Amino acid sequence: MTFRLPAAVSLAALLLSGAAAAAPDVIPVEVTARPIEHFRIGSDRQRFGELEFAGGLDLSGSSRHFGALSAVHLHPGGSRMMAVADTGFWLAANIDRDPDGRPVGLSDVAMWEMTNGAGKWETDAEGMTATGDTIFVSYERTHRIAEFALDDDGFPVLRREAPPPVALHELRTNRGFEAVAIVPDGQPLAGSLVGVSEKSLDGNRNIMAFLRRPDGSSFEFSVKRVGEFDVTDGQFLPDGDLVLLERRFNITDGVAMRLRRIAAGAIAEGATVDGEVLLEADLLYQIDNMEGLSITVDPDGTPRLTIVSDDNHSILQRNLLLEFRLVGAEDRSG
Repeated sequence: MTFRLPAAVSLAALLLSGAAAAAPDVIPVEVTARPIEHFRIGSDRQRFGELEFAGGLDLSGSSRHFGALSAVHLHPGGSRMMAVADTGFWLAANIDRDPDGRPVGLSDVAMWEMTNGAGKWETDAEGMTATGDTIFVSYERTHRIAEFALDDDGFPVLRREAPPPVALHELRTNRGFEAVAIVPDGQPLAGSLVGVSEKSLDGNRNIMAFLRRPDGSSFEFSVKRVGEFDVTDGQFLPDGDLVLLERRFNITDGVAMRLRRIAAGAIAEGATVDGEVLLEADLLYQIDNMEGLSITVDPDGTPRLTIVSDDNHSILQRNLLLEFRLVGAEDRSG
């Protein structure tokens, strides 16, 4: 079954009809978007190594619940998105685009609670990925991976949840699995769920990770920790390589984001994986607390990386949506 997000028409109908009683309490949100034309502040440069900046948005919403986005998933085609907030909310929206595919705004935005009345401690959602009609969400603090199925109206309904397949005592309370991703078709481990922790470290001070096969068997591996960066998300490219989104925040070095590409064949039981840095950016660029990553494919076959930030509901931070096209290494001009 093709993965389907709640349609705007369905959301509006549910709010106005008797069917709303069986649906979540949906909060419509009006979003104001300021386009970001250039990634590097004060520069018209669009090319950054193998990545081409494809536009961005600085977002603000009419609801106090808007923001704190920790993971995002774009439907194939890149027009519909779903996200989770670490305050325990789902978000669904349209990404409006210009004729060149650059994002210009969000429309038909709606939010609703993941669980009815549960506090942040139980709904600290950090990672999300989707395959078919199934959505996986990872939670911190009370460490677990939840599996949701979409109902007839496109709303996620909890199917089951279980602890991640690692020794729980080794996970730091607020540094659990921020990245969950499904190995794509055509790969030896296709359909497996991969999780990478934010900053739970193994005995060699590398980042703990796991792979769980479709049959339920699993193994652990590690991601080499390079510098003071923590993992905030990760998704697979169509060729099977894993792209990790990482964040640095400390008083000495300041705020930065990094994208690192892990080769498809590197993930194996007991392995410590590392890879090339696709992008590293600090506050000379249009970044904030970048937490969520989704990868889609444009009509010309080029992978598109969509990244969102978590503003922590702080007036000092921003809700950003940034997009890059992975155009390759053959042309590094710009």
